[in-house]
Amino acid sequence: MYDINKFIANPKLANFDAEGFLADLPHWSPRVAHQLAEEEGLTLTEAHWDVIHHLREMYRAEGPQWKARDVTQALEKAFAHEGGRRHLYALFPGGPLAQGCKLAGLPLPQGTLDRSFGSVH
Repeated sequence: MYDINKFIANPKLANFDAEGFLADLPHWSPRVAHQLAEEEGLTLTEAHWDVIHHLREMYRAEGPQWKARDVTQALEKAFAHEGGRRHLYALFPGGPLAQGCKLAGLPLPQGTLDRSFGSVH
């Protein structure tokens, strides 16, 4: 459930939607990603950045029409040499789509039914 009061009381949240995703893509920066990761309890490594940059490139190519199934398959294929799905979930325990997109400053792909898609929690 969304708590609108926390957004009214905290003007720093104005750039985020009710679920913590950036509401305006140009506000993203590596610094923002580090802050979001810290809030998620993650320390970003080079492996995290590889996935984040891959997601951003995919979004740049596909735009807002990108689809969850296509993104998931592309991520698994791109990182197959690292361990595929297992590797992605190890990096992003909140799910490579949900948590990965959040840290990359991107909206979720179309067709993502559950915001915690892929979560191990």
